[in-house]
Amino acid sequence: MNEPSNTASPVWRRRGLIAGTAVVAFLAGLAGVYGIGGFQRNAGADATCQAAVDTAKRIAPLARGEVAALTVAQKPLRLPELSFQDGAGKQQTLQDWRGRYVLLNLWATWCVPCRKEMPALDALEAKLGGPDFQVVAINIDTRDAEKPKAWLKEVGIHRLAYFADPQAKVFQDLKAAGRAFGMPTTLLIDPQGCEIATLSGPAEWASDDAVKLVEAAKAPAR
Repeated sequence: MNEPSNTASPVWRRRGLIAGTAVVAFLAGLAGVYGIGGFQRNAGADATCQAAVDTAKRIAPLARGEVAALTVAQKPLRLPELSFQDGAGKQQTLQDWRGRYVLLNLWATWCVPCRKEMPALDALEAKLGGPDFQVVAINIDTRDAEKPKAWLKEVGIHRLAYFADPQAKVFQDLKAAGRAFGMPTTLLIDPQGCEIATLSGPAEWASDDAVKLVEAAKAPAR
């Protein structure tokens, strides 16, 4: 009786090599996709931002009433070095506010909810603005640069410093970081440039709920 052969024919060996190569390429592709995705999800993660997460946990019970929609940070995230202009056209970056808490707000004149909350942001700046805190409201109108300035003057917004990003790159940078999906978008940021909380949509920022939350964020941990 003839013994079965353990040697595959050249044709089957070639087919096996082709199939094996295809599987390896497929798995490598998956690894690339998920690897890149993992990198993007972790982009901006910074161990020095753990203090901001601790602050977020501490103020979480205060995210209620007028600021109930606030989402507190669950993982450390250092925000991108956002670049924009001041009222004189001078370039600014988020890094210029290191050492201060910031309530960063993106708004536009074509955004009705944005316009509605601007007086409250102005009032919050009047209540809490100072050496350790500032409301930084960045206008992202891309057409008429004078229109938002005229509108602020018309409705009596005087306490907020004027900042603008006519290219709306700030919005795109925050969107890439998973922190901007619509307008308005507001972020509470610690003195190291780390996210404490984010809110998508408008809020009554001059309300007792909002003021207590911001004051609690600024207060030293006990």
